[in-house]
Amino acid sequence: METLINGLSLGGIYALIALGYTMVYGIAKMLNFAHGDIIMAGAYAIFVVIGLQGNLLLSAAALLVAILLCVTLGILTERVAYRPLRGASPLAVLITAIGVSYLLQSIAQLVFKSEGLPVSTGAASLGSVPFLGTNLKVSSLLTLGLCIIIMTALTLFVDKTRIGRAMLAVSEDRAAASLMGINTNFIITLTFAIGSALAAFAALFYLMQIPVVTPVLGSLPGIKAFTAAVIGGIGSIPGAMLGGILLGVIECFCQSVPEISPYTTAIEFGLLIVILLVRPVGLLGKKRREKV
Repeated sequence: METLINGLSLGGIYALIALGYTMVYGIAKMLNFAHGDIIMAGAYAIFVVIGLQGNLLLSAAALLVAILLCVTLGILTERVAYRPLRGASPLAVLITAIGVSYLLQSIAQLVFKSEGLPVSTGAASLGSVPFLGTNLKVSSLLTLGLCIIIMTALTLFVDKTRIGRAMLAVSEDRAAASLMGINTNFIITLTFAIGSALAAFAALFYLMQIPVVTPVLGSLPGIKAFTAAVIGGIGSIPGAMLGGILLGVIECFCQSVPEISPYTTAIEFGLLIVILLVRPVGLLGKKRREKV
């Protein structure tokens, strides 16, 4: 049971990150490989506010600062780096995204150096609770619960609000949405802002699990979250959630078995290959007809 809860908690973190990838791809039709480094920036913001000794109240304040920083970075990245490339080849956008990623990592390394810095979020002070003969970390339960609330709120926002429906329209056909009076530039910028805000939450939850921040903190979680988005179906919000949860549970179960623990990452990416061979659009992805 403990392994399952930890897996669901980790999967929730991957799902939050994957949502940033899948929303940007679904609406702007680009892969923002700098998204993992937005998480890193949020983690450093939390480190600066909390310092070496933190508590839950301070963590809440740090989260607000991280959200502001991540949203600002997301909007600036879209406005300065990606918007001038609208209509450019996918390769040009991909190279730009990789360049932005290395730029953010280099800035973090110049400011904070390359050594890992410990961060105390106060999660350890929450302790654990007994459940069915095992002890469950309260921090894992808190992470899981908050991830469920955030993902539910995002789903309702997209499905039930006017702006959410505009996002769906831009995702379906940007040109037609523009003709219908939808400000596509605003919608794309808003998508980057929402994805970056989710990255700030992911940064706090990740530090609650692994309380060390480095300039490359977002690289591996970002790659795994992108994998989760592809497994679920890139461009699909429910698919990103499903893929993240599935990947987190598989990772924790693999790590709980000593014989296969060293091969956990290989198993995760092997799952990606198998799913793409069987269903190239992902578990919940939809086939799209390309207009020529």
